[in-house]
Amino acid sequence: MSHATHPTGSTEPTGPTGPTTLLVIAKEPVPGRVKTRLCPPFSPAEAAQLAEAALADTLRTVLTLPARRRIVVLDGQPGPWLPPGIDVVPQSAGGLDERLAAAFAACTGPALLIGMDTPQAGAAHLADALAPDGWDHCDAWFGPAEDGGFWALGLAAPDPGLVRGVPMSVPETGAVQRRRLVDAGLTVRDLPPLRDVDMAEDAAYVAAAAPDGAFAGAFARLARTAVR
Repeated sequence: MSHATHPTGSTEPTGPTGPTTLLVIAKEPVPGRVKTRLCPPFSPAEAAQLAEAALADTLRTVLTLPARRRIVVLDGQPGPWLPPGIDVVPQSAGGLDERLAAAFAACTGPALLIGMDTPQAGAAHLADALAPDGWDHCDAWFGPAEDGGFWALGLAAPDPGLVRGVPMSVPETGAVQRRRLVDAGLTVRDLPPLRDVDMAEDAAYVAAAAPDGAFAGAFARLARTAVR
């Protein structure tokens, strides 16, 4: 997979190693382009601050996980939220299914993709998939989201056809995606369900679930001044 260098010019791994490529699908936290469903009660600028904090927490976790390579698949430009040790590749054109498919297609060997909407996701939530025997007798890992989507998807053999064409951002997204894996004859194992940050009530729930993270700190600060 080709990649752009980190702003510091360093792409050397800085965390534990493992056989799996870790992918984070992300959008640059620009006001008006991210987390628009948080507005109101938050302003577009505040929603972008929450998105940046969620992304920072997610990438911080990724750096602690055993991986062959760590990549943020980015819509937009890198910013100060990007730590050393994580490569950047641009998202492809097309719908979300096409962008996810392209991210997997560029990987060799097992790959695990997560989003930036679950900053509460920690090493414990991903431990089974990234364990030394995580891919033994397992073709796919599926992390369901409480809203009917999914927060994580791992493929032992990254086939873009397993994702392309799945309807995204609808209540049945997760069910359709998991069924696609099963219908392909894959052995699928599940990760714990997590709640995405979409609405303000989701943000409050996630902040409480991971009170020590950057997201929780940003939420506590912004919630005090958000217009109700």
